[in-house]
Order: sequence, then C-alpha cells, then structure tokens
Amino acid sequence: MAAPPSPRPPVMVLPFPAQGHVMPLMELSHRLVGHGLEVDFVNTHYNHDRALKAMAAERGAVDPDGIHMVSLPDGMGPDGDRTDIALLGSGLPAAMLGPLEEMIRSKKIKWLIADASMCWAMELAATAGVRVALFSTFSAAVFALRLHVPKLIDDGVLDESGNVKRNETIQLSPKMPPIEAAELPWVRVSSLPERRRLMIQILLKTNPVIPLAAIVICNTFEGIESEALDLVPNALPVGPLEAPAASRSAGQLWPEDPVCLPWLDAQARGSVIYVAFGSFTVFDAAQIQELADGLDLTGRPFLWAVRPNITAGIGEDWFDEFRRRVEGKGLVVGWAPQQRVLSHPAVACFVSHCGWNSTMEGMLHGVSFLCWPYFADQFANQSYICNVWGTGVKVHADERGVVTKDEIKNKVELLLGDDGIKARATTWKDAASTSIAEGGSSDENLLKLVKLLTQQ
Repeated sequence: MAAPPSPRPPVMVLPFPAQGHVMPLMELSHRLVGHGLEVDFVNTHYNHDRALKAMAAERGAVDPDGIHMVSLPDGMGPDGDRTDIALLGSGLPAAMLGPLEEMIRSKKIKWLIADASMCWAMELAATAGVRVALFSTFSAAVFALRLHVPKLIDDGVLDESGNVKRNETIQLSPKMPPIEAAELPWVRVSSLPERRRLMIQILLKTNPVIPLAAIVICNTFEGIESEALDLVPNALPVGPLEAPAASRSAGQLWPEDPVCLPWLDAQARGSVIYVAFGSFTVFDAAQIQELADGLDLTGRPFLWAVRPNITAGIGEDWFDEFRRRVEGKGLVVGWAPQQRVLSHPAVACFVSHCGWNSTMEGMLHGVSFLCWPYFADQFANQSYICNVWGTGVKVHADERGVVTKDEIKNKVELLLGDDGIKARATTWKDAASTSIAEGGSSDENLLKLVKLLTQQ
C-alpha cells in the first residue's frame, strides 16, 4: 500500500488591510501554491467579507485553490474610517497579535509572510516560534527611504512629527528616483499633522526590527532596482507579480466589471486611454468634471474606472449623464480587471495614480504613463517613471490645485506623440517579462523562497 502524500507545508500570509497590499500578497500566495505550498491568507473581518463578495460576483468561488481565506478583527467598529490608514494601522497590533499567535499555534504554522507595513508581527517570532519573512508592497527605493528616515531626522530635513524642516532633493544613489523631501511618502500620507506624526512614530518604532526578518520579499526585479535592493537587508525580488488568469479577483475588494473587455476588443490597436486611480484617491466635484471634459477633449476612446467612493461631490446621476454623452467613444466602469486591461493591445497609455502595483503592471505590459499621484509613495513612483525610466509624463495642477481639461488633453497628446517614451516602455516590458520567465532573476528568486519556506 502506497504511503499517503506528504501534507503541503503551511504558510501564513498577513497583508495590511488595504487593496494595494492585499492584492500583491494574494498574487504571491498563488505563486507559492503553484509550487506546492498551502496558504492561510489573513484578512481583517471587514476586508474578508469584501473579498468573498468580489469573488462570488465574478465566478461564485469562495476559497481559491490551496489558499484558505481566514480573518481577524482590525480593532475598529463597524463604522470606523478604514481609509484613515494611520489610525487603522495604529490599532492593528492590539487587535491582532493575540489571535494571530493562537492561530499560528493551532495550525502549527512554521512561516509567516507579513506585510512590511505590519512588521510589528515580528514579535511573533519570539512568542509563537514562527519564522517571519517581510513583504514590501512598495518599491525597494521607498523601502530604502523608510530605513533612511532616522538620518533625515538627524540631518534636520524632517522632524519626528513628519514635518519638513528643510526641503531638498533626496536621491540615495544615481539609479534611484530623486524625490523632494516635501513629497516623501510619510509626509504625503495625510494632510493632518497628527496623522503624519503617528505614521513617523510607527516607522521609527518598527524600523529596528526589519533587519531581523529572515528575508524581505520585494515586488520588483533586479533590472530596475539593483541599487535600491542593495540598501534593503536580505532583499529577495520576485516581481513583477501577477495573479493567474483563472484567479484574477482573489485579491480584489471590489467586484470587477468585465464589460470593458469586449468593448476593448472593438477598439483599434493602441488607441485607448485607460484611466484608473486605485483604491484611495478622492477627487472633488471640480476635478472630476475637468477630468471628464479632458478625456472628452482628447478625441480618443477612453476607459475610465470610477470606484464608488472616488468622490463625495458628484452623484451617480451626473455619471449616468456623462456616460450617455460619451457613448460610443468612452466607457465608464466601476472597477476594472486592470491586469487584463493593461495587457490588451487596444490600450495606448495609462492615466494613473502611480501606485506601485499599477506601476509594475504598466511596466510589465509596456504601457506609457500619464502620472497623477495622490499620496504616500506615489510621488516616488512618479519620479521613477518620469526621471529614471523615461516612460511617462506628469500632469500639473493650476493655481487652484485643479488639473484642467486642457492640461489633460495636451499631456495625452505629448505622451502619445513621443516615440522615445514608447520605445523605452517596450524595452522595460521586455526586461520585466524576462525576469519572471523560467530562468529569469525573479523566477530563480521565487524558487529560492519556496526552498526556504519548505525547510523544516
């Protein structure tokens, strides 16, 4: 009688509870399952419900194969503002550490992959006997900047509350993005001084434990961030990460609207402007109207993803009227299947908030960027795109802080008329694709990670 097959080694994965953190860790989880591991994926109760609804809306699935969706409290009440990431993040250790330790012990988990924004989970190495790997949802450059913040404070560039005392350009090495101190992620995370102070204090408290992690997994690749990766302790780049085609929505917190895919099929190659601003960007009524008019003014077909809470100033009636106005030329959807959109040959460019996931996805599919960052690390990513890789241009707001319809129209024309930008986008696409292909640097690093996680 044959021996029963060995159980698949269990790994626990813990993302920060926000869309841009859940998704890449889910993509990594799919990769690990594909190499024979079993994953317990820990969402908060709030995001767990959202993820299950999003999956059920698309394909009726509950658990992706090999990935067990579990959840824990986030410490907020039902009506808590979970877009206030500083407040949300500050309450997570008290809410989650105890239940996490209990879950790790009961499931006999040997490895925890924790979002670097949850690096307080390093405590579990001592209390629960688990080995901890950290996962960076940001660029390696931003991770290196995070480690550099204490020196910026010592040098008088920042204070311990995240206020800029001396604005200067910071560039840690020649191939890393130059960034103004006023656009550092922890300065631009909130307009509220007490929230900036909270984020800087969390960073200063948790930075010292980062070198203690067994490894820092990065959603990037050697070809674009070799110098930055040298500044991250125990860095292992495995990106760009994407989910398998059959499991696209497993990391999504909004149901994806697939109606845009047949619409794209009907558009000419390289003709469509794709517009999406991620899960946190909020625009007022004046900006939404300028953006809508600007897209119309381009005279090009466009696909605009407008998630439900992108603005409080305009109702659905206004969007319905705009949809009617641009019917046949533009399409407005709620939440697009972005990876499938960016890989579509009809897409010409990406009007983006420059979140790191979107930046990596755009690079992998060779699109050029019209950069419109909103907060946090998005300004550093814009600097990479425009100043280092040369694959995009920036929008500029007027004296009111509004990006006008004429600015949008003119910058789209500038972007799409620049053959150098197109050529560079294709070059980086090839480099990204090579890194994740069999034998590529990121593929080899993923195999190293699997070997590490399966060691007893």
